[in-house]
Amino acid sequence: MVYIIGISACSTSEPRLPSEESSEQNAGPSVLVKSYKMAVGDQIQINVWKNSELSLAEPIRPDGKISMPLVGDVMAVGLTPEELAEKIEVRLANYVKAPNVTVILTSLQGHEFLSRIRVTGSVIHNVSMPYHQGMTVLDAVLEAGSVDLYADANNTKLHRRTSKGSMTYDIRLKDIMEDGDMKTNVTLMPGDIISVPESNF
Repeated sequence: MVYIIGISACSTSEPRLPSEESSEQNAGPSVLVKSYKMAVGDQIQINVWKNSELSLAEPIRPDGKISMPLVGDVMAVGLTPEELAEKIEVRLANYVKAPNVTVILTSLQGHEFLSRIRVTGSVIHNVSMPYHQGMTVLDAVLEAGSVDLYADANNTKLHRRTSKGSMTYDIRLKDIMEDGDMKTNVTLMPGDIISVPESNF
C-alpha cells in the first residue's frame, strides 16, 4: 500500500518552476539584469517621480547617449540602470527639488546573451529573438510558429542561466496551449532557452 501511494505521488508531482526555487537561486537572472552595463540600441524607460513631463522611453543612440528635457544629452553606455538614474538625478537637482529617477530596461539589444530568447526542437521555426520585458513562454513559442505535429509539448524544458549555474524547469506547453492552464507559462528572463522535445512514437 505504501509503495502504491509513493508511485501515485510521483506521477502527480507539480512541475519544477522558477518561482519554486529559493530566492537565492532564483536571483541569478535578476542580478544579471541589474548589473548589466547598458549598450547602444538598448531600449530604456526613464521615470521621474511626480514629473511625468520629464519621463521618457527611447533607445540608446549610436553615440551612446540619451536626451532628456532640462538636462540634455546624458551618456548611458557602460552604466547600469541604477548608475544612470543617479547621474540623471544629479543633473536634475538644478531644476527639480529632490528628484527621484528610476531607469527600466525594456529591451536589451547590446549583448547577445542578455538580449536573446531561443526556441528550439519540435516547433515550426527554430528561432532566436530579442528579449522584451514581460515575455512569457507562450509568447516565445508563438513567435516560433507554435509546436509541430511531432511535439511532446508537455515535456518542454526551460533552460536558464543563474548565479548558481544552469537550471532546467518543466513547462507543460500542451496544457498551456490546449487547456489554457497558465501555471507553467512563466515570465522569461534574458538568455532563456525553450526546448520542445519530439514524441517517441
